[in-house]
Amino acid sequence: MKIGIFDPYTDDVGGGERYMLTIASCLAKEHSVDLFWDNKTDVKRIEERFSLNLSKINLVKNIFNGSVSFKDKILTTKKYDSLVFLSDGSIPFVLSKKLFLHIQQPITSISISSKDKLKLRRVNKIFVNSSFTKGFVDKTYGVRSELLYPPVSIFGNKNKKENIILHVGRFRVLNVRTTDYKKQQVMIDAFKDLIDKGLKNWKFVLAVSLPDVNDERFVVMRNSAKNYPIEFIVNSNKDELWKTGAKAKIYWHASGFGEDLVNHPELAEHFGISTVEGMGVGAVPVAINAGGQKEIVKDGENGFLWNSLPEFKNKTLELINDQVLWEKMSKKAFEDSKFYDEENFCKKVNELIK
Repeated sequence: MKIGIFDPYTDDVGGGERYMLTIASCLAKEHSVDLFWDNKTDVKRIEERFSLNLSKINLVKNIFNGSVSFKDKILTTKKYDSLVFLSDGSIPFVLSKKLFLHIQQPITSISISSKDKLKLRRVNKIFVNSSFTKGFVDKTYGVRSELLYPPVSIFGNKNKKENIILHVGRFRVLNVRTTDYKKQQVMIDAFKDLIDKGLKNWKFVLAVSLPDVNDERFVVMRNSAKNYPIEFIVNSNKDELWKTGAKAKIYWHASGFGEDLVNHPELAEHFGISTVEGMGVGAVPVAINAGGQKEIVKDGENGFLWNSLPEFKNKTLELINDQVLWEKMSKKAFEDSKFYDEENFCKKVNELIK
C-alpha cells in the first residue's frame, strides 16, 4: 500500500510526533510510506531524540500547510491507499481510498457541523491514545473510536538503584495555554519542602526538553532549585536519558494539579508515556489522580495516585521509608509496563490500518 502520514504540530516536538513517526516506522516495514513534512532537520532531530529508525520513510512536500492549492492537494491525496492524520480536532477532506484520524487529546470545545458529519463518513477509523481521551472524542464526534496506547520503550529493570526521584517532560507545551503544564515548579517546591523537613540522601532529577535553554521562565525555575539536591538533564536523547533514569527509585508526575479539569480536561496528561518508561526501569510512580495516569497507575499495586500536595508528599515518604513496599511495587510496575511496548504497538497499528 501507499500510505501518507501527516502531523500538524511540527513546531512542538513531543509525544504526538513520537506516536505518528513510530506509526510511520511500523508501516514502512511492509508498505511505501510518505511523510508530509518540509523540514528535514526537524525529522532528523526527532529521529535522534527518540531513537527511531526512519530510513525507509519518504519525506515529501507538505501539501497541507496552506501554500498548496485545494485542487493540487486533493489530486495528490487521490494517489494514496491510506492517509493517517494527527488531527487537531478538524476533519480533512481528501480523496485517498482510506482515511484514519488520530486524536491525541480530549476534544470538547468544538461543534460538529453538517459539513463535518459528511466528512466523517469518509473516515474509516478514529483512534485515540487513552480511554481518557476516548471518552471525550466519542461524545464530541458521535463515534466509537479505537484505543491505541502510545508506543513506549521499555529499558529493563536490571540497574542498581539510587535514592533518586525522577520526572521527565517538556518544559512548556506550545499548544496548551498554561505556563507550567507539567507542573515542574510544583514538584520542585514539594521536594524542597521534603528536604526542609528532614529528608536526607535523596535527590530529584528533572529531565526536561525545550527549544531555548535560555528561556527566561526556565532560568527562573532552574534557579529556584539552587542549594537543593535537584539536578536537571536538558534536551537529552532517549537512550542517554535512561542511563540516568534507570537508577531512579521513584517517578513523579503532576500534570493537571490545580487546574479546572472539568472545563479544561486537556490540561491533564492525556496518557503518560514517561510514567510508563519510568515503570519500565522499575521506578515506582507517584502520579496525580487525573487524566491518563489513572489508566497506567493502579493505586497501591504498581504505584500511588494522589489528589493533594500533602498526599503527594506522604505517599512518596511511604515508599522512601518502606523498602519492602517499594520492592513489591517496583516489580509490579516493571511487569505492567511491558503491556505498552513498541512491538505490541506496531502489531496493533498494522491491525488497525488495513
